[in-house]
Amino acid sequence: MTMQNILEAINISKSFRQKEVLKNLSFSLQENTIVAICGTNGSGKLVFMRVLAVLVLPDSGKVTVFGTTLGGKNEFPPFTGIHFDNSGLLLTETARNNLLLLAMVSNIVSKERIDEVIRLVGLDPADKRPVRTYSTGMRQRLGIAQALMEDPKLLMLDEPTTGLDFAGQDWFHDLIQKLQNQGKTILITSHSKEEIAKFCNLAYEMAGGQLRKL
Repeated sequence: MTMQNILEAINISKSFRQKEVLKNLSFSLQENTIVAICGTNGSGKLVFMRVLAVLVLPDSGKVTVFGTTLGGKNEFPPFTGIHFDNSGLLLTETARNNLLLLAMVSNIVSKERIDEVIRLVGLDPADKRPVRTYSTGMRQRLGIAQALMEDPKLLMLDEPTTGLDFAGQDWFHDLIQKLQNQGKTILITSHSKEEIAKFCNLAYEMAGGQLRKL
């Protein structure tokens, strides 16, 4: 059975203050795979992920996700869950209230689904503590729950194991394997080649504005 490309980036270039961060870069992502982009801080991997998520517009090139060319009126990739950092969390609210408030935007996520994804990431929907009391790892789990709550076909996760202890990292590896078994596609960034070798189907290294297959 031939695997389909669900995401394609063609000839992507991006500069900041005359420094070229992405250099005519092309990339494709096949369905039902776990793919990682690794690189040091400042390598451009996060900029590239933000271009794929239409959070940053490229200077040239185009991105297509599930057949939809992004940019212009298409301000968010379809069928996609995104988690890049925890800056959007409401620190004075509970985990459940964070997701309930976010769900009000689309009005397509039930309270039962919110409780389900909170449990899926190892948190308790009945926990009344505000998120400001959470550890870095717990906030990371909540961010992943946020990305999952609309049951996306594609997940984009930036450094998802940051703040997780060894047990938490093992939990994350098990989680994305489970998600892949459900037919989902996962694209992550990481600074650790050793970590991604444990669970990814394919890995690339970002350096000099280009991707190199590992």
